Amino acid sequence: MADSKAGDAVPELRVTPDKYLPYRYAGASGDFNPIHLDAEFAKSVGLPSNILHGLYSMGLVAKAAAQGLAGGDPRALKKLTVQFRGMGLPEQEIVVSGSVKEVEGDRVTVDLEAKQGDTRIIRNAQAELEL
Repeated sequence: MADSKAGDAVPELRVTPDKYLPYRYAGASGDFNPIHLDAEFAKSVGLPSNILHGLYSMGLVAKAAAQGLAGGDPRALKKLTVQFRGMGLPEQEIVVSGSVKEVEGDRVTVDLEAKQGDTRIIRNAQAELEL
C-alpha cells in the first residue's frame, strides 16, 4: 500500500492455530517449556490450558504488517515492538488489526494489536516498514 496515509486501516489477519501448532513451534524455536506443550502441567501452574508461545503471536503481528502493507514481503519490516499482555490458546482464532500511524517518505509506521476473543494478547505493537 504505497499510497498509505495516517489513519488507514491495516487489513486484518485472522489465524486459528491448530492444537498441534505449539509442538511445531517448539521444534522450530527450541522452546519446549511444558506450559506450551502439556495442558495438565499448564493447569497445575495456574494456566487455563497449554498456551501459545508469545513469539508466535509476535510473528503474527509482523506478518500482518508485512502482508497488509508490503505485499507480504517480510524484508520491508524494519522495526517491531510489542507488549505481551495476554495468553493465546490453541484452537481459538487470533485477529491482528491496526492502522497507519505515520507516513514519512517510504517509511510507514503502524500501530497494531492481536486479540483472541476479548483478550488482547499483544497490545501497543508498532511496526515500521520501508515500502
